[in-house]
This record gives sequence, C-alpha cells and structure tokens, in this order.
Amino acid sequence: MAEAKTITLNMGPHHPATHGVLRVVLELDGETIVKATPHIGYLHRGIEKLAEHRNYQQIIPLTDRLDYSSASANNIGYCLAVEKLMGIEVPKRAQYLRGIMAELARFMGHQLWLGTHALDIGAMTVIFYAFRDREMIMKINEEISGYRLTPTFFRIGGVAHDATDEFIKKVREFVKWFPKALSGYHTLLTENKIWTTRTMNIGAITAKEAVNYGLTGPSLRASGVAYDVRKAFPYSSYDDFDFKIPVGENGDVYDRYLVRMEEFTQSLAIIHQAIENLPEGPVQTDNPWIGNPALSDVEKDISALIRRFMINAKGPNAPQGEVYQAVEGAKGELGFYLVGDGSEHPYRMKVRAPCFYLASAIPRLMTGHMIADAIAIIGSLDVVLGEIDR
Repeated sequence: MAEAKTITLNMGPHHPATHGVLRVVLELDGETIVKATPHIGYLHRGIEKLAEHRNYQQIIPLTDRLDYSSASANNIGYCLAVEKLMGIEVPKRAQYLRGIMAELARFMGHQLWLGTHALDIGAMTVIFYAFRDREMIMKINEEISGYRLTPTFFRIGGVAHDATDEFIKKVREFVKWFPKALSGYHTLLTENKIWTTRTMNIGAITAKEAVNYGLTGPSLRASGVAYDVRKAFPYSSYDDFDFKIPVGENGDVYDRYLVRMEEFTQSLAIIHQAIENLPEGPVQTDNPWIGNPALSDVEKDISALIRRFMINAKGPNAPQGEVYQAVEGAKGELGFYLVGDGSEHPYRMKVRAPCFYLASAIPRLMTGHMIADAIAIIGSLDVVLGEIDR
C-alpha cells in the first residue's frame, strides 16, 4: 500500500485574506487540510512594555492601536482599569458618552469585518455598502475628537470634553439611517445560495470546545453560549440599557455571521437609548489632580494652565495594588491587568486580547476542511493582529 503524501503550503504572512500579518502553515492532502499551524509576532510593537515608561494618561493613545478597527473599545477598557486602581468615580454623562463611542467602535469593527469577510469569499458588492456606512461613524469620530480611526477621546476620570450639538445630530442621523443599511446587507448575503453554501457547516465548534479554547465575543456566542461582559459584569452604565445577547446554534461560519449581524441591531438600540437619555452634568471627575481644566479656563487662568500641563506631562500617581478590568470588545472579552507601584506609570500592564484565543483555535477549526474554507474560517473569527502581537 502506497504511503500517503502531504504537501506543506505557506498561507501568508502577506496573504490579503489573512486579515493582517498572520502566517498559517498548512499541511495538505490534495486540497484537504490535514494540519494548520498559525504563526504570529510579525506585527509586534511592544505596547505592554512601552506602557511601563509612560504615565497613565499617555498610555491611552497606545491602546487605540490594539484592535485598531474599533479603537474606542480599547480606550474604555484601559481607562476603567486605571479608574479601578485609583478609586475614581466617573460622572454619569461621561459614562453615557463612553458607551456611545464604544458601541460606534463595535459598529466600525463589524463593518470592516463584514466587508472584507464577504470580499474574501467572493462577494464584492458588500464592502462598498459597509464602508459607506462606516464613513458616517468616521465623521462622528472626527466631530467629537478630531480623529477618524483612533479618536483617543477618553480620559482617566471621564472624556476629553463634552459632546457638541453637531455630534448629537450626527449620531441621531446614523441611528435613523442604519436599519435601512442593515436590511441591504441581509438582502445581499443572508439567503444568498453561494454565501450559505460557503459558510454553513464550515468551521463549526461546540459550546464546550469554544469555552475550553477561551473563545469569547461573537465566536463564543455563535456556539450557543450567551456570555457578554456588558451583561455579566456591567460597566459604564450598560445596566441602564435594554439590549439582548444574540446567540447561534451550530457555531459555524454562518452562525458567526448571523450573530454579528444581530449585534448591529442591539448596538443600535444601546446608542439610541444613550443619546436620547443623555444625562446633564460634568464629563470629568472633580478630582483636581486628574480632571483636566477646560481650555476656556486655561486661556484665562495661569494656575489652570499649570495644572493641565502637570496632569498631561507628569500625571497622577496610582496607589500600589493590582486590578483586572474586562470589557466587551468587538472581538470578545478584552481585559487589562494593571500593577501599580505608587508612581505615575504602571509597574506592569498585561492585555487579555480576545483575538489571541481566536487565533489559537485555527488548527481545530481548519482541520478536515478545504483550502478555500480556510479563508472563510479566518474571516469568520475576525482576528486583528495588532491586538494579538501588541
């Protein structure tokens, strides 16, 4: 009997369908994947180490570059961790504004995923519509912060400044528009025969296996596990909002698609409730060593100018201790572990990146499928290498 022979194929690290600088070494029997080995580290930037040499306020822009497709979701997790370490209470209005920005970031992440995932599989039209609607959020980000992709709008103790009338107007316009756009996405894909054939019963994983692999977010919920940090451990006033946790049944590529599509609707409900019930009040903590004085005060008062300079250049000292704070990022549970040593910068910062665990499941999900299915599986996980490599 002739011995079966396999061939080894490098997919990446520059393959456009690997969603970043990911390399997957495939062992193939014909076109069937016998073994898949992901290799990471090509995008390493040392963010966790850099954080040890910056004050707590200066670290916020670094977190934007983790999952850069939904930057504000990273900001909120880090700021909450620092606030827990320092014992800071964030004003209610700032909590609502953070929630709005975090959910808009989830939209941005999912829209980037939807357009590129569909394009990888061969549906070209979707990316134009997804990016058209993503542009609306980019303009909202630019209105509130001056930046489109990486707003860095959050501050320790609140947000950089209050919402403008134009920001509120643009958010309301987006909430009114998006249901029509979402209907268009569904028309293009959900019952499309080619789409369902390429995604149903591909890369399926059971609930037990998903939990054991450490999967979180849409990839876990697609397997039927209704775990969402916003519900399990509410933060930033998420317990004020009425929304549901969408779950799937089969844990395959198609269910991961359906879960994210329903998350659009639930995030829209959160944004609508937050913008229409936005509380009055300050958007920064009243702690004078942490809350930035307003620019209008800086222009008239030398002590305000000095205080603003000191807060941003040196920053407050955090007490000794350690904390862990998790949030529901666009890809899953994003956690920040901080160790304070009494100085103005952390002794250690460790990020619990959901995409790292998603990438670890690639061998389990790909084995037994065809080469073409490998692209669909990676796309359905929505891994972002900036978050994995850090």
